[in-house]
Amino acid sequence: MTLDGKHALITGGGTGIGLAIAVALREAGAEVTITGRRADVLDNAAKAHGLHALVMDVQDEASVVDGIASAVAARGPVQICVPNAGIAEGRALHKMDMAFWRSMMATNLDGAFLTIRECLKSMHTTDWGRVIAVSSIAGLRGLKGAPCYTASKHGLIGLIRGLAADYAGKPYTFNALCPAYVDTDIVSNNAASIAARTGMNEADARKLMVDVNPHGRLIAPEEVAEAALWLCGEHSGSVNGQAIQIAGGEV
Repeated sequence: MTLDGKHALITGGGTGIGLAIAVALREAGAEVTITGRRADVLDNAAKAHGLHALVMDVQDEASVVDGIASAVAARGPVQICVPNAGIAEGRALHKMDMAFWRSMMATNLDGAFLTIRECLKSMHTTDWGRVIAVSSIAGLRGLKGAPCYTASKHGLIGLIRGLAADYAGKPYTFNALCPAYVDTDIVSNNAASIAARTGMNEADARKLMVDVNPHGRLIAPEEVAEAALWLCGEHSGSVNGQAIQIAGGEV
């Protein structure tokens, strides 16, 4: 498979799942723009893997509008849009203030909306496009201890399904990837947070997340990236509006 001549844009592309997807698409021939808020992280990833770094905050509409416009001007229409940037943090609803709720939604849902909207403006000028949102297994079921995160990821899948219906019959597809616990910094940070709240050690807190995955291990970011690559394949056009689980057999 070759993606030569295709421009891909991935939010939160400097680390974790986003970086794994970026590397997979670059190795398939795409020109890949990675975005995020930390210039040093983006620059290091870009230099290591032949990517293009773009500092952009998905919570800021002007930043998204201007950032994606600059990427399009530099590398052409975005034909593979991967809204991946996200916050994953648990908190009981009765302990949640509005700032926590809004920050989660502003990144996980509003940020995806803005990214897709701006990418579609240039994608419309082409005869092929893929939108691949990184949701979560929490987008399909309730995640204990994380009602805000669960709501944001359910909303993201709803957005993808609505767009798939809108664009049915056109040469653009819209799908969501729904991984369970992936071996990224998010798991490490959550382990530290759980340990701080409960008093258990971080190893035991990490094991709590590992044990949620039925196959008894964390998912590698590259496993999620392979699913994204498949959705860009030559015979992927009939896969549309789907929430694809990468969850080690969780049903």
